[in-house]
Order: sequence, then C-alpha cells, then structure tokens
Amino acid sequence: MFPGTHIATQPDKPAVIMADTGWTQTFAELDAAANRLSRVFRNAGFQPGDHVALCMENHPRYLEVLWGCEYAGLIYTAASSRLNDEELAYIINDCGARGYITSKYKSDQAESLIDTCPNLELRLMLDDTIEGYDSYEATVEAQSAEPLEGRVAGTDMLYSSGTTGRPKGVMPALDQQPIEERVTGVAGMLSVLFGMDASKTYLSPAPLYHAAPLRFCMSTVAIGATVVVMSKFDAEDYLRLIEKFGVTHSQVVPTMFVRMLKLPEETRAKYDVSSLECVIHAAAPCPVPVKKQMIDWWGPVLHEYYAGTEGNGFCYCNSEMWLGHQGTVGMPINCVVHIVGEDGEEVPVGESGTVYFEGGAEFEYHNDAEKTAGSRHPKGWSTLGDVGYLDEDNYLYLTDRKAYMIISGGVNIYPQEAENVLTMHPDVVDVAVFGVPNDDFGEEVKAVVQPKEMPADDEAAAALSASLIKYCREHLADVKCPRSVDFREELPRHPTGKLYKRLLKDEYWKAAGRAI
Repeated sequence: MFPGTHIATQPDKPAVIMADTGWTQTFAELDAAANRLSRVFRNAGFQPGDHVALCMENHPRYLEVLWGCEYAGLIYTAASSRLNDEELAYIINDCGARGYITSKYKSDQAESLIDTCPNLELRLMLDDTIEGYDSYEATVEAQSAEPLEGRVAGTDMLYSSGTTGRPKGVMPALDQQPIEERVTGVAGMLSVLFGMDASKTYLSPAPLYHAAPLRFCMSTVAIGATVVVMSKFDAEDYLRLIEKFGVTHSQVVPTMFVRMLKLPEETRAKYDVSSLECVIHAAAPCPVPVKKQMIDWWGPVLHEYYAGTEGNGFCYCNSEMWLGHQGTVGMPINCVVHIVGEDGEEVPVGESGTVYFEGGAEFEYHNDAEKTAGSRHPKGWSTLGDVGYLDEDNYLYLTDRKAYMIISGGVNIYPQEAENVLTMHPDVVDVAVFGVPNDDFGEEVKAVVQPKEMPADDEAAAALSASLIKYCREHLADVKCPRSVDFREELPRHPTGKLYKRLLKDEYWKAAGRAI
C-alpha cells in the first residue's frame, strides 16, 4: 500500500491536513509530488539502497519527502530538528547520506553542514534557498509526475533519541520489495489491532521525525485515511482538534495525558471527544492513576503497546486487558518475552530482570558492532535495555530503564515508581527522579520537579519539598522516595515526551566531581 493506491477511488480526498493553518494536500497531490521527488533522486544518480537524510520542523511537505524517498527505494533518516550542529552533522555523516533535505526554518544550521558534511551530493531547501542549497520546490516541480519504472520500496533508518547515550542508527533488515506490494508491520497493526481504514481520521501531535509518528502517519496515508498534523502539542488545542476534525484515531505519550488531565475541568468538558475510536499510547509506562482517569473520561478507547525503533518485539493491550492487569504494558504479540537476571538466566514469574525479545525483527546498530552485540543474549534474543517482569498471565510490566537504576547501599531502586507517584501530586507539572552521589551509600534518590508555580523563596521551596517527600512516602517505601527535591522552571523533555534525564543526572554528578 502507498498513496498512489488510492488515486483511482479518492484522488481529491485530503491525505494531509496541517492543523494550525488548514493547509491540505490531497492523495493525488501527495502521490504526484512523491513521484517528482523520486525522479530528482534518480536523475542525481541515486539508486535503491542509497541514503538520504532530512531535518525540518513538522513541515506541510514532510510526508511527501518521506514518500519520495520510499518511491525511489532509498534508505532515509529523519533527524530531530532540535539537534545542535555537531549532533546533526554526526548523524548525517554516520548514516552515509548522499542527499539532504531541510527547510528555511533550519537555514542557519544548514549552512554549517556544507563544511562538516562533505559527502552530500544533493542539498535541497524548502521555502527559501541559501548558498550551497537548491530550491526544493523548483527542483521538484521541474520533474515529471509519472512514477519511476520498476519501483522498489525504501525504508527508514532512524536514530534513537539519545536519552541514555549517543544516538544509535537502527538499521532494519533491508527487503526492497515492489512498491505495489509494500505492506509494513505498522500498517498491518493499524488495520488489524486498531481498526484503521480509509474512512478514519488520524491526529498526530508529535514531531514527525520520531519513529512512531513517522511510521504511523505514513501507514495511515498508505491505508487511505487522512492525517491531521499538529505543529506541536498543546493540551487544549489537541482536544479542540478532535472535535473539529471528528478524529477517530491518535497516538500520544503518557505525558500528554497528564497535561490534559491537569487542564481545568471546565476546559476539558468544553470539547466533544466522542468521535474517538482508538487512542494509542507508548514510549513510556503510564502511571496507573493517569490511565484510569483517561479511561473514565474517554471510555475504553485506549490501546497501549511496548516496542522500540528496533522492531525486535511487540507487546499490546486494550483498555479491557489493562483494567484486568493494571500497570501492564501488554502481552507479547508474535514474539516471546524472556526476563533475564544478572547471571544471564531467566528468572521466575513476578521477578524483575532485563526484558529480552525472541522472534522479532532482525536489526543492527549502524556502525556500532559493540552496541549491537550488547543488545543480544547468548541465545540470540535482543533487548531495548528495559527492566520488567511477567505476571502469571504473561503480561509484561516495566520497572524502568536499566541505565536509570539507582543502587543505594546495595539496594536496587527504579526511579520510575517515584516519578509515577509524584506526577499525580496537584502541584507537580513534571518530574525526574534519578540517583546522585552519596558518600555513605554510593547513590541517593533525587527528584527535580517542575512545579505549577515556582516557590517564592527558600522557605517556600523547603516547604514544598517536604510536602512532596511526605506525599511520596505515603505511597512508596522510604528507600524508593527522594531524600531531596530541587525545582526548575522546565525540565529537558523531548517533544516526543521522552525526558532527557541523562542531562540532569550528568549535571549533578559533574558538580560532585565524580563519574557515574
């Protein structure tokens, strides 16, 4: 399936709508633009299997760029628009890109890449041009809209967000089938698990360069449904758009649920969300009270999955399954989950260990054999680095990222538990919990909180800190709770919802003059 599949039946139906401006691209327009771009690549000498990188905001023509790469059989890397110059140059060079596409919004950064990325043979810019870049619009419009002959499908090679280290390029097994036969796992999942068909409308509130939004939006269009793209997430605007467009499907992260639940009751009640049929969430465990409140509000339309960019495994649960196993991230679908202890052996049901998948897709970390090997068990299973356990019904529960585990006085502490508790405090907007140096115990638990209102002075900060610690201890054992709390105007959170906890943690350890 691909956009051209639907030209005969719905050429003038919107494929993409930009939520903030109303800009619309029909299926016929999207298919034609992608065909033209594919010819740009071929005329520049790019062959199936060659690599292209792109970096821009949630641009109206983002999806046509992705499909143009697909139609040309290329491997494409969508990079975060929040990367600094050095980080972006690293990804472009590491992935071996021959071409690069960006926008006027990123023009300052684009200029710096001319010297740092010497292997780029084709550089295109949307909305404007600078020296060293050709106009995307003029270059594409000069090409025929006829499809290339003998097209084979391309694929993405996306980089991890780098929350636990330097970004890793995830290279899936390359199987360049004819574009007409292209059916991705995400498209199949959307159809079978989530009831997506050409009559539906999908609302995407996240950056399109991230794996899940990119793949879900492309698969939605491939199926023939309409994608409504938000430039950035805003809790009230998200609710407004559900009502305005009669949204049936969407994908969010738990942080977005929290933001919506903390809106005033009268704001939440102002919008009709009854059109929703399926709201999918992933990327991080959702605190149990948050999910219960969302199901009470929206009904049993919430679906959850646990997976990674690597595609090596997939766990799933709908609202009914979750209500019977509260806190789970789902049960394995088309794979087997193994929970492994420090000795490399599987642990009994109910005990925590590293989560490994068996039977999922093959992958490797590009140009990093060591990281690839580190993700593998001697039996061939692979892991994303998460810690969790299985219950007697084979439902998986995530404890935390192994990299974030705190060892205090020989006790293993998973900060996700304290984060889930503190998130529900009425004075907390956002929170990060991690280990900081302690001379006696090695590490101690620290919380950094973004409060609804910053304390006016040290006395108010001390009072709020004490209140939060007391609140946490009412729900968790003392050892799992923070011994101190600091306050920030805003935490370093990625637009996809992932928290850059490593940045905070590194800051505290560096201040102590110690390595983690």
